[in-house]
Amino acid sequence: MTITLNETHDAALRSWVTSANTGSTDFPVQNLPYGVFKRKGSSEHFNIGVAIGDQILDLAEAHRLGIFSELDSKAFEHAIFSDSLNALMNLGHATWSALRLALSNALREGATQQDALQACLLPQLDAEYALPAQIGDYTDFYTSVHHATAVGKLFRPDNPLLPNYKWVPIGYHGRSSSIGISGQTFHRPVGQTMPPGLSEPVVGPAKRMDYEMEIGIFIGNGNALGERIGIEDAEQHVFGLCLLNDWSARDMQAWEYQPLGPFLAKNFASTISPWVVTIEALAPYRKGWTRDAADPQPLPYLESADLRDSGAFDIQLEVLLQTDTMRKEGSAPQRLSLSNFRHSYWTVSQLVTHHTVNGCNLRAGDLLGSGTQSGPLPEEAGSLLELSEGGKKPIVLSNGEQRVFIADGDSIIMRGWAQKDGAPRIGFGEVSGTLLPALAI
Repeated sequence: MTITLNETHDAALRSWVTSANTGSTDFPVQNLPYGVFKRKGSSEHFNIGVAIGDQILDLAEAHRLGIFSELDSKAFEHAIFSDSLNALMNLGHATWSALRLALSNALREGATQQDALQACLLPQLDAEYALPAQIGDYTDFYTSVHHATAVGKLFRPDNPLLPNYKWVPIGYHGRSSSIGISGQTFHRPVGQTMPPGLSEPVVGPAKRMDYEMEIGIFIGNGNALGERIGIEDAEQHVFGLCLLNDWSARDMQAWEYQPLGPFLAKNFASTISPWVVTIEALAPYRKGWTRDAADPQPLPYLESADLRDSGAFDIQLEVLLQTDTMRKEGSAPQRLSLSNFRHSYWTVSQLVTHHTVNGCNLRAGDLLGSGTQSGPLPEEAGSLLELSEGGKKPIVLSNGEQRVFIADGDSIIMRGWAQKDGAPRIGFGEVSGTLLPALAI
């Protein structure tokens, strides 16, 4: 977990891709996140790319030019010419770091490869994206104590936070098949609910649709079945982070979640951003991780000095809403909340370590969700369930519309970025999704 800053983090670096030097882009040369793309509307194969300014560098084309000759091996060549990041994820931290340095050198101002690489660029506006990796398994955690407490008060006013929460990272096994890329549209789910005042459940479209602002954690090289990943080694197995919207049907969730947790209320759609920001790119934006002295401190396998020194990530997380009316009027999306990943009660390394302490084997491309990232203030809530106080407090939008939960035609947009004095702003792009009306049953 020890942070090592190197020349790729130099704030003075500029790129010959001029759009990477604006100061407002998510993708300066200090970022270099990975995604999978092809030319929009084409029959081309999907390729691995790196975002730089408003462009995408095609890594397969760059490799054909010999840009990565120092990394050349059969395993590396297979990874670069793949249509997903899984093979690259599996090559491990040393290869990821060497590739990042090669990309940084090739994209800096004055790079000798500039003329050759110009032909390897595609404007992001001309691209369409696929999931960055084939996601074999998906585990969603519950790492915000602020979210857990606020939601607990709605469901269990006398006992909002269950006693295990502060001792063990809580998670459940989600559905990987319904995870989609930004731009995902889906129909309002249908399922069982127990409306107030009734003695029997009913089947129909969910009425309390919600979003959850989360960070997605992509596993790189995994561990063998029966082996554990220790806290000091955990982030060596993390390829990078993305944005994740874990859509939720709150009325279905309230009826079905006891005793085994979420099921149909969560498995109909989850949406992630196209770009995966590497752990190395985020090194300048680390923060010390703390635990309130009055709370239980982590058990030894979840504790380390590095964790306390730099285990948290200072990532701003923004949620915006665009209603169907706003879209038709050409109005910009309206911000609903702004939070930060540094508030997380459990860290990335603790999630990986706990997930494997029983010998569970993680594999390249597995996705961990952080759980809703709410901060300590009401305006930092990462879900409508919290913002509307369980549907009791309507949110009044700037055009006069009101929301307590998501309406058909609404789009939710989430953005994330890291910034601090003396370092450039780097971002994740955005993840968006739109709710469609329920299909007839």
